Amino acid sequence: MRNIKMVDLFAQYEKVQDEINKAVQDVINSTAFINGPEVKSFQADLEKYLAVKHVIPCANGTDALQIAMMGLGLQPGDEVITADFTYVATAEVIALLRLKPVLVDVDPDTFCLDPKAVEAAVTGRTKAIVPVHLFGQCSPMEKILDIAKRKNLFIIEDNAQAIGADYIFSDGRKQKAGALGHIGTTSFFPSKNLGCYGDGGALFTNDDELAAKCRMIANHGQSKLYYHDSIGVNSRLDSIQAAILRVKLKHLDEYAAARNRVAAYYDNAFSGNSKLVTPKRASYSTHVFHQYTLQTKGIDRFAMKDFLASKNIPAMVYYPVPLHLQKAYTDPRYKEGDFPVTEKLCASVISLPIHTEMDEEMLGYICDGVKESLESQLLDVGR
Repeated sequence: MRNIKMVDLFAQYEKVQDEINKAVQDVINSTAFINGPEVKSFQADLEKYLAVKHVIPCANGTDALQIAMMGLGLQPGDEVITADFTYVATAEVIALLRLKPVLVDVDPDTFCLDPKAVEAAVTGRTKAIVPVHLFGQCSPMEKILDIAKRKNLFIIEDNAQAIGADYIFSDGRKQKAGALGHIGTTSFFPSKNLGCYGDGGALFTNDDELAAKCRMIANHGQSKLYYHDSIGVNSRLDSIQAAILRVKLKHLDEYAAARNRVAAYYDNAFSGNSKLVTPKRASYSTHVFHQYTLQTKGIDRFAMKDFLASKNIPAMVYYPVPLHLQKAYTDPRYKEGDFPVTEKLCASVISLPIHTEMDEEMLGYICDGVKESLESQLLDVGR
């Protein structure tokens, strides 16, 4: 059995190494390392896959969020609503631009934005909502889109963890995650479902004017070389990363299917266990399982993590501290107890390894380790 990793990028590479090696060598041979043909080709391929008019590649997912907010013209003091249960980058960009992050609680089953909490948080200063498509499935976008339409708000989708997922509207229509709001963003960090071998990100939109503005912002605010129409940043996806992503994009749906097979195995193994709650699937979204995250009940998940580590099984806690209790985001508006769902999740979740190259031997070993950990803790309690 191979060593178990949270994400086994080398095992994935081995299956496509001929394609990857050729793609990288072609870029080296061309010496077009920045804004080369591969960047344009990847952009076109991703536009087709997502069925959007414009993809704007950039340097990373955090930059993508920043460029989106700059492109929409948000100004210091404008309020932006987002989830309390998310990675810090979502709120970090809001604060960096001197906007005002407004945190709301999440749904206890899907861990994504609670539309009722979103609507209750809207004020006259609210300008945008940032739904986070967490762990691999979409936020309840139909309800969030309705709120945004009624309140005249922008929607910026943080799609760093759910690229390839489909949102299913109540009338049966399907649309790719990230392509539902005014603008979507993603990260191509290596461990993402569509990851490169360095840093990378992108924005997606169907708005021609917004796309042109974001493309300009990402390139020092230039409308053409040495003509700077606005304040911009230097954020670009390099040609080697684009070439790698072009190869992996062709396999993205099969990667999602492999992750779903792993999730189904875990579900079956832990079904009915009174100490574990398996991930819920939203009726309105497919799931691409960027993470497989359990909720624990009445056990020490860090003791479980340590026990698994002793068996050479990695596990991670995403995320141990809610945003509103992070030192960097201390705010008199919020105190402990204000976001009960998020606080409960932060105190109980643990994520197991999930990637595209897992076999039944590996999965059986992980599941046995989890069950042994539970038995060990229950025995300790009984002593």
